[in-house]
Amino acid sequence: MDSDGGFLKPCDPSRTRIGWVGTGVMGSAMCGHLLAAGYAVTVFNRTAAKAAALLDRGAQWAESAAEVAATSDVVCTMVGFPDDVREIYFGSGGIFDGLREGMVLVDMTTTDPQLARAIDAEARRRGAYAVDAPVSGGDVGARDATLSIMVGGEPAAVQAVRPIFEILGKNIVHHGPAGSGQHAKMCNQIVIAGTMIGVCESLLYAVRAGLDPEKVLRSISRGAASCWALDNLMPRMMRRDFAPGFYVEHFIKDMGIALKEAERMNLSLPGLALVHQLYVAVKAQGHGRKGTQALLLALECLAGGDPAGPQDAVNKAW
Repeated sequence: MDSDGGFLKPCDPSRTRIGWVGTGVMGSAMCGHLLAAGYAVTVFNRTAAKAAALLDRGAQWAESAAEVAATSDVVCTMVGFPDDVREIYFGSGGIFDGLREGMVLVDMTTTDPQLARAIDAEARRRGAYAVDAPVSGGDVGARDATLSIMVGGEPAAVQAVRPIFEILGKNIVHHGPAGSGQHAKMCNQIVIAGTMIGVCESLLYAVRAGLDPEKVLRSISRGAASCWALDNLMPRMMRRDFAPGFYVEHFIKDMGIALKEAERMNLSLPGLALVHQLYVAVKAQGHGRKGTQALLLALECLAGGDPAGPQDAVNKAW
């Protein structure tokens, strides 16, 4: 990436080439915003078909993550699991195989803070920079470019890629050195875990009490209970729409990371542990690739999933 007197220059469509690895539910929308902003973008995804819409809009295809790195100044990654991140960066044909001095690597996957530090250490060893920048806001935030972006990394590198973040999100906070963004995302996921069980249980209670769920939502979503999940996910639950904005299996991964880090810090998080187990039940019931609102399905089973139970009442009500 270009520098000026030893300082990294801010990203600019006129000179900065962007590489993007991971074109799933969120990554595709995010990458699309950079294309719309005028950046030259090279993409790679393990399933090539998922990048087709971006290629139609002018993105260039690369045959590997290494090739993306070799033709880019900044590489952004948005994949699924820590093992995917590790493979994309450190594996054969990975980003480090194509790395050049002065590049900035931006991992926007929610992953292990220790892995973020390992990527940073390897990048520094090779004369490059790494930033961890996980996001919150789901598919809606990715599509509307309203994501909250939690950032860790060296200040100069963070400032250099901030123009990219400003295209993708509305709330950008630098939390400290490498791994800090991932820790902040764990805080976010802990809150979401507690919120999701509350939203689902509230909906089940409303149906069992004979209330109109839409009226209940109208009442509580503008009071002290107001939250993103009520506004965005409770309506989907009422429509029985469990399509993924964020996959159950990915949320299980996130909660597992938070619990592991909490154990490392000698911190007990019993509420998170409970919700984690409930989501494991959702996955065990075959719903791992559904959206996080599918927690409702597991809670319906606990409440009695027979024809006289909440599931039937929910279907009648909606």
